[in-house]
Amino acid sequence: MTIAPLDRADLRTRIDKALAEFLARQRSRLTTIQPALVPAAEALEDFVLRGGKRLRPAFAYWGYRGAGGIDSPELVATLAALEFVQASALIHDDVMDGSDTRRGEPAVHRRFTGLHRRNGWSGDPEAFGQAAAILLGDLSLVWSDELLQGGGLEPEVVARARPVFDQMRTEVTAGQYLDMFGQAVGDSSMDWAALVARYKSAKYTVERPLLVGAALAGAPVATTRAYSGYGLPLGEAFQLRDDLLGVYGDPARTGKPAGDDLREGKRTYLVAAAMEAADPAQRKMIETGLGNPDVDVDELRTIITATGARDRTEQRINDLTAEAVAALDTVRLPEEPRAVLVELASAATQRSC
Repeated sequence: MTIAPLDRADLRTRIDKALAEFLARQRSRLTTIQPALVPAAEALEDFVLRGGKRLRPAFAYWGYRGAGGIDSPELVATLAALEFVQASALIHDDVMDGSDTRRGEPAVHRRFTGLHRRNGWSGDPEAFGQAAAILLGDLSLVWSDELLQGGGLEPEVVARARPVFDQMRTEVTAGQYLDMFGQAVGDSSMDWAALVARYKSAKYTVERPLLVGAALAGAPVATTRAYSGYGLPLGEAFQLRDDLLGVYGDPARTGKPAGDDLREGKRTYLVAAAMEAADPAQRKMIETGLGNPDVDVDELRTIITATGARDRTEQRINDLTAEAVAALDTVRLPEEPRAVLVELASAATQRSC
């Protein structure tokens, strides 16, 4: 059975609608406190509603449907809460990395730095921008709680998913710290790259959203086990594609400058694979260039490709995706959810942005 792209697009439209309605209510709450909060409300509206693939709510939705759950507007609104976890992680990540752009627009901290400068306010514009972004990232995490609880599902149903939701947020925060720590200590090993990828991205992108959906539906152990078998390798493959895009991606499609991950010194699987296979001269070039804001990105990309790391990463993506899809065969799922999960595996790992 082939699922038409419109089916996924329809779910995305419904998620967007739930997010827009929630954000409109939150804007009203913020501006009632003080009109000075209008830029904060607008920034979160723009950030959450502009772009984004809505993969996490989609995995949660089809995890729920695969476990026998019935569609409802309340379900979609509840699962839209995952987008606020994503927003929090991205806003904070951009602050930590000093990124200038996100989705083709100024990163949130840059947006508020510019606001400060344009208005001629006192103090350091960059410090103001960073502080504003930290607070808005925190607020996004608060709102993820609020929408999860207030999406309209019965409290006892939401309570089943709460432990998974909490674990997911702990894991992604731990992963962010490990990513920062790995850069600080210069750990470029394959084991470290895999650990960071698992906790910073893999688990909260695929596995935990699936398990949130499964918990809401009261799924049996066999189903949750199959979802983990699908979600962990697929989440890792998703991150590996992200790593490749961070080095080789087209800025017009990714919304970020080419080679940003190299300038920021990201210790990814791609970099670890290159370091492992590099000859002494190549290794020295990688070590010197990684984390250098003035690095010749084209030269460093050429070296990484020459080590075979790019091809090795592509092969790893293919192997992990195949492993993920095979895990779906370990349990009997309804035809439509299974077909969509197979398609989502391709959408998550073969994207160009």
